Amino acid sequence: MQPNPNLTADRPTFVTHLECSLTGERYPADTLHGLSRAGRPLLVRYDLGAMAAGLSREELERRPTDLWRWRELLPVRHAASIVSLGEIETPLVPIPASGGANVLVKDEGRLPTGSFKARGLVMAVSMARELGVTRIAMPTNGNAGAALAAYASRGGIETIILCPEDTPEVNVREIAAQGGRVYRVNGLIDECGAIVGRGAAEGRWFDFSTLKEPYRIEGKKTMGLELAAQLGWTLPDAIFYPTGGGTGLIGMWKAFDELEKLGWIGPERPRMYAVQAAGCAPIVRAFEAGVEHAERWDDAHTIAAGIRVPKAIGDFLILRAVRESGGKAVAVGDPAIVSAVDACAKQDGLLLCPEGGATLAAYHAALRTGEVDGDEQVVLFNCATGLKYPMPAATAAIDRDQPVDWERL
Repeated sequence: MQPNPNLTADRPTFVTHLECSLTGERYPADTLHGLSRAGRPLLVRYDLGAMAAGLSREELERRPTDLWRWRELLPVRHAASIVSLGEIETPLVPIPASGGANVLVKDEGRLPTGSFKARGLVMAVSMARELGVTRIAMPTNGNAGAALAAYASRGGIETIILCPEDTPEVNVREIAAQGGRVYRVNGLIDECGAIVGRGAAEGRWFDFSTLKEPYRIEGKKTMGLELAAQLGWTLPDAIFYPTGGGTGLIGMWKAFDELEKLGWIGPERPRMYAVQAAGCAPIVRAFEAGVEHAERWDDAHTIAAGIRVPKAIGDFLILRAVRESGGKAVAVGDPAIVSAVDACAKQDGLLLCPEGGATLAAYHAALRTGEVDGDEQVVLFNCATGLKYPMPAATAAIDRDQPVDWERL
């Protein structure tokens, strides 16, 4: 088997600097950073003019179709820093029965560790390795911790991971199995994050909380890059995205802007729908109130643990993308999520995670209110494999020593 040239060859990188997402203040590249001086996320900026002159769309299309085909649009300068576990391009799966003729699911559950968290964490860990980080701590609702543990172990970086005490057992065990020191906390993810932040302030570790380092966005933006390439350098009419911390929605919006500046797509944009659970919907409340920042959501609860984020540090970036796109922030209840997961599995054979089910439920709600039209092309994001989540019991049995009830069978 030939080595993957996306992973083995150093390629020109076009990173110029980092920029505060709120103030525009510039920060040097190739230096370890957390938040900006304004306490906001930093965004990686590229010399897109030089990149356009040095890389054609046709050349990129000839490369193996994995995450690393986009190397020039990513921050890792040296192939030796990459800690890949095989980040494939995830498929677009039609769900005509439970969704409709024009609905596609981008199934992120095919990635290493079974979720889209692999995109962000492979990039963040590779950059941490490149910049000399040796110990990382992070709060998680489950899947991000699993991805961090796997990639950091592969990269030789120590990890401490804090999760709410009701985090799904499979996530806690996979974190531990993959080398992370995992602790349950009697609180929600932002309260876990507060402990991580205190330890970082004391110099015990580097804080890998969502958007508190600059590179998870760069990994997550590959969802938008892939989507454009898979659809022939066009974009769908609407995207429904399960939104907790919102890194992926922010990243995709950034990806579309970069692709347009490269001349690879036009100015058209999909309407971005930030999907939350009714039991934890701070972005929805802020969107409906017309404000730029979201207040913390008290008593957050939902079966969709991945979007149970009471307070997102990138709230204004999520809201900005939703509003600029003409989209909306929407909330769906847990019963609708359960029903959508069940329908997609039974009617289309695709097992969604609860967060993915939330996007299908939100799509149907938007159809009913006329927010979207059934003739429009829509992409839903299934952020993790449904195999990680509890399923209804299946108790039917046959006694081989008794007559078979053929009619019942």
